Amino acid sequence: MAARAVWEYCGDPLPGQSAALVQFSNGKLKDPENMDFALYKNKDNSNPRKKNQRIVAAETDRLCYVGNNFGPGSLKCNSLCRYFVGVLDKKCGKMQVYNSELYNMQPVFPDDLDSSEGASENTSRSYREKVDFLIEAFGTNKQKRALNSRKMNQVGSETLNKAVVKAAENIIEAKGVTALVSDAVQNDSQDVSLFLPPCHADVDKPENVYKFDDLISPAEYAALEAPSAAFRDITAEEIKALVENGSHGSFVIEELQSLPHDEKCRDHKARCLWFLDVLIKFSFQKLIKKKHPVVPECPYIINDQLIKNFTAQNYVNGRLKNLLSTSMKAKITAYVIALALHISDFQIDLTVLQRDMKLTESRMLEIARAMGLKISKKKLPVKTLGEENHKMGTLVLPLIVYAQPSGQRKRRKMT
Repeated sequence: MAARAVWEYCGDPLPGQSAALVQFSNGKLKDPENMDFALYKNKDNSNPRKKNQRIVAAETDRLCYVGNNFGPGSLKCNSLCRYFVGVLDKKCGKMQVYNSELYNMQPVFPDDLDSSEGASENTSRSYREKVDFLIEAFGTNKQKRALNSRKMNQVGSETLNKAVVKAAENIIEAKGVTALVSDAVQNDSQDVSLFLPPCHADVDKPENVYKFDDLISPAEYAALEAPSAAFRDITAEEIKALVENGSHGSFVIEELQSLPHDEKCRDHKARCLWFLDVLIKFSFQKLIKKKHPVVPECPYIINDQLIKNFTAQNYVNGRLKNLLSTSMKAKITAYVIALALHISDFQIDLTVLQRDMKLTESRMLEIARAMGLKISKKKLPVKTLGEENHKMGTLVLPLIVYAQPSGQRKRRKMT
């Protein structure tokens, strides 16, 4: 049977004693027994702010470390948490527990402090430069290669910035400031349409404004036959189960409840709903991995097209990653609205879609207006609230062109 120990809380250490916990900012110690520690206290005991100031110094055969409990380099967790140090007496089975503080030990570099030039150089170095100095002196081969690569990239970035500044100066000199300002205003009005599906505003039928083939290609539509079978053959009991587990949005659930009985129409609507559901789930992701589809049963052709059309490539930790940016999420929202218009006879409940996609109402209405939809209000019954105002979006011809907001919004006066 294991021996039992009884602990005894002793509060602060006695005069002449000290209890401290330390952590090292640049790694773990291989041989902590060969370190010399020293604790320094502020002599001004009359000042309540200074009497508890402590400095812990540690020295090895290679570096010196310093940590303190005051100033900008101190740890904020000391004011939020309590730390204790226990001393176990194995003979009597009693542990004495003392109050303690946590210190973050940072390396001090062995510059020639006797030289005024060396002292000024040490104070002028940034923390990044000091870490680089450590890596050059004591780092592994992998760390040194990474340091050289970062320095080369920094040189390349500075060269590129100089080239960009020079090119900008040439453009300003050639075109003039007035022409550049007018071009910027025109580009701002066109930026809102960059994430919209292809729009054909000069057609005579609503279904041709945002063509179905521009939303789902024929190859993708054919690939949807197998995965959408679950929606096509769904029963009332299965719809009830989907409502209970909350795996699908309200728009998809409502449309599943009204699937047509005609086999061809039912299959078409099931494919559209399944693709729309995948689009909504895809919008919740941030870092996209090609090997892992949005849902397990998603065909690879659809998964590849989603990554190609709705992600932006960026370098993260030296690797090329597919990220879902804010503009790409707006693009997905526009495609969801366009597809929902085809599903719901070109009139949709924007409030339901907004909640399914976890967007703000202003963002959803901004995209709907950019697509030329007519925005209206409608009161719908709700089980718990009685009635609730919903924003409806209708595709009418000709498309509505909303005026661009001019100037900045006036600040609301505080009363």
